[in-house]
This record gives sequence, structure tokens and C-alpha cells, in this order.
Amino acid sequence: MTSETTDANLGLDEAGRGMATEVANLIERSFCDRLGQLRRPVLLLTIICVDLAIVALTGVAAYVLTAPSGFSGLISMSAVLTMPCTIVGVLSSNWSYSVSALRNPAAQIGKISTAIAVVALAVSGVLYLGGLQVVSPVTTLIWSVLALLMLSCSRVLAARAVNHFAQTGRLRRRAVIVGGGEDANTLVDLLSEESTHLEILGVFDDRVQTRDGSHETDVGLRRLGTFDELSEFCRESSVELLIVNVPAAAEERLLQIVKHLLLLPVDIRISAHTSKLRFNQKAYSYIGKVPMLPVLDRPLSDADRMIKNIEDRVVGLALLILAAPVMALVALAVRYESKGPILFRQRRLGFNNELVEVCKFRSMYTDMSYATATKLVTRNDSRVTRVGRFIRKTSLDELPQLFNVLRGEMSIVGPRPHALQAKAGDDLYHDAVRSYFARHKMKPGITGWAQVNGWRGETDTLEKIEQRVEHDMHYINNWSVLFDLYIIAVTPFSLIGGKNAY
Repeated sequence: MTSETTDANLGLDEAGRGMATEVANLIERSFCDRLGQLRRPVLLLTIICVDLAIVALTGVAAYVLTAPSGFSGLISMSAVLTMPCTIVGVLSSNWSYSVSALRNPAAQIGKISTAIAVVALAVSGVLYLGGLQVVSPVTTLIWSVLALLMLSCSRVLAARAVNHFAQTGRLRRRAVIVGGGEDANTLVDLLSEESTHLEILGVFDDRVQTRDGSHETDVGLRRLGTFDELSEFCRESSVELLIVNVPAAAEERLLQIVKHLLLLPVDIRISAHTSKLRFNQKAYSYIGKVPMLPVLDRPLSDADRMIKNIEDRVVGLALLILAAPVMALVALAVRYESKGPILFRQRRLGFNNELVEVCKFRSMYTDMSYATATKLVTRNDSRVTRVGRFIRKTSLDELPQLFNVLRGEMSIVGPRPHALQAKAGDDLYHDAVRSYFARHKMKPGITGWAQVNGWRGETDTLEKIEQRVEHDMHYINNWSVLFDLYIIAVTPFSLIGGKNAY
């Protein structure tokens, strides 16, 4: 073998390794967060896509096997497309798309069998009652059997993958214990069996103070700080679960702690392992063998976050394409009327109180604008240009925020992001309304429930910001895809007249 051949082979090997590294890095960026943990929404989206593909492909296979002449029309194709979506919908409503559910393949196979049977019978019944003999009972039966076998195999593989990621520490829920004391030692021992699925970062407690000033608690966990430092730590460390370890007898202290935690986008559980008061078993949730009293769940589960992210990307891209001509005209008008940049960028608080740089079309004279919004725009404000007055009244100035949506920083629908120094009367928003930061449990939106109900624009009174927060919390607590679609549909009508928008 010549030296040239050897060099060529080495070059190919290096190129192959380089390509493999790039693929691995791409997978790492797509499936893992900044802390190296597997993104559960991405994992669940992958499972859903696999389920849809399996049901669709087995449907096509069953139809081809029993009807060699091919599809007999649009109705047949509709049945093939309807079945996968319906089965996935039934599984989703039965809590099949969660990491904890995927760990138990036997239970998953039972749910899959039920979902396939219900959907197959329902579709067959509808077609029979409608006199549409486009899918024979034999086809439906073969389809059901093939789908059951393939979905069952996928669930066994998914369970092994989930357990592998858990064992390697890539799929653990990051948790902290709130409240120390002697009971915390027992709690940590009980939770130790869940070490592959749960990572306890440490303890927050006002009462814990070691004599030598060390950071270790009496339960061998790191003391992370006091209750006042908890919120910032949860945001910076992507904490997903708070376990409150306070005796039930200390009711006042418990209420104080929980009230402080309600503003965080995390799951909150109260450990009941030492409680002498026993409730109905249905009142508890369990982490391993430890009974927990659920206080609050995140507004969106992992599956809901995934669905909303897909909704944002699909609707956002469609709206951006439709709005492109209008955005081009607005950009020309802004540039023609006054000097300065076309876009105005402002830092605002978004999800989890993280800073987001929101894009808008510039609506004010450049030398008169306030980047921190210490002075909000009022009626007949001299700082607003003629073009700016129109685009603010019609909310056309918000259209560039579609780019924020596509970057994942905002949603189409959600609580509006407010400027950092925005005030209601003489008070900052978060000082005027006690529960203001609870709005940040979800991504901010271009439009929202408060906006379509008329609570947009100037906030010169306490009532206006209170109404905004109340409507935002109603949206957060009652979110659904249909609710989002309704808000999107009525948004153009709510802009007619431009109430409170200057």
C-alpha cells in the first residue's frame, strides 16, 4: 500500500470521525439542555412522532394487504390519517406521555391496547352508521394487531432508553428540600432509592446554622441558603421540584413558605412521611415510597410544553409569512417619517423572570424614547410619531415579535412582557400587585387573554394592572390549545377601535 493511499485512508477516517462528532453535537444540542440533562419535552415529542408513524404505516400495510387495488378514495385516506391522531390523543388524555409512565412498559401496553380497541371500534361504528364501507372489518383487525405489536415493542425500547438515561444521570428531576431539621434526615433516606430519577441539590432553611460555618447540613446535604435566596437559585439552576419538609403543626410557617414559592414555575410537594394525620390515599402523590401532598403543579406539563412549542412554531411561521408584506410596508413608513433604526429593542422580563430582548417597530422619535419605559406612552404623547400612533393603535408595531416566537423566547399567546420600570400610577408593577411575578410561569405572548378583553395600553391606575394580572392568571390556570386558538381568532376584532392603545 502506497503512502498516498494510506494518507487518503487516514483523511477519510478523520473526516468520518469529524462527521460523527458533528452529528453527536447536533443530537446533544437538540436533546439536552445547558446542564447536560435530556430535554423531556423533546423526548416526549420523539415518542409521539414514533407513535404517529407506527399507526400510520401499519394502517397503510393493513390496507394494502387486504385491498391490493390500493386506496379507494379520499375517505379511505382520511381514515388512515385520522386513526394515528386519534389514538395518540387518547393515549395523551390517559397520561401516557410522561417520563414516569414510560418507565412502566407493562402499564403502557395495557393503555395502548385500550386506546386501539376504543378508536378502532369508534371509527368502524362511524363508518358503518354512515354507510361508508371503505375500510373492511378485516383491515381494521389487521391494523389493530399490527399497531399493538409495533407500539408495544416501541414502549419496551422506550422504557430501556429512559432507564439508561436515568442511570447515567441524564434524566433526573432537579429538586431541593425546603426546610431542614431532624425529619429531613429520614426524608433523604427514603428518597435515596429514587437517586436515579431524582437529584436533590440541597436544602434551604432559615433555621439551619452550623457552628463551624460549614455549608453541610445535618442530613449530609449542602445548605444552599435561606428562603429569600430560593427563588433566584431555582431560576438559575433549572429546579423542577420543591419538596417542603415542614411539620404540619407549624401551620403559619408552612403557609408563609408556600406563599413565597407560588410565584415559581415549579412543582411543589409537601412531604407527609412524618405526618400523623392520614388522608385518603388518592390525596397523595408518591416519589418512590414517600407520600407527598401536591400543592401546585407547573402550569404546563412536559407534554403540554411540547404541544405549545409546536403550536408557537407552526402558527408563528404561518403568521410571519402572511404578515411579511405588511411588515415591509410598516418598515418603509417608519424609515421614511423619521431618522433612526426601524426596529426598537427593549429588555423585558419573560419566562421564569429571565430577561428577553423584545423586538418592535420603532414608534417614537429616537431622541425621545425611554429604553427602560420609566414613562409609559399616554394619549396624544408628543414622543410618538404619526406612523407610530397608527401602528401602536393597531398593534402592528408588535409584529417583529414573531421572530422572538420562532427563537423560542416568546409564545403567540401568553401574558404580555412588560418593561422593567413600567409603573401603575407611582408604583412598579411588581410592587403594586403582590402576585405579579406569577405571570412569568409561562412564556410571554404577543397577544393574551387580558389584551382581547380590553386591558391593554396605558396603566395609569392600580385597577388596570390588577385586571391584567387577574386575566393573565386565568389564562395560565386554564390553558389549552383551543383557548389559544380562540384568543388568536378574536385578537383582530379586539384591536378595532384601539381602546387604551396610544
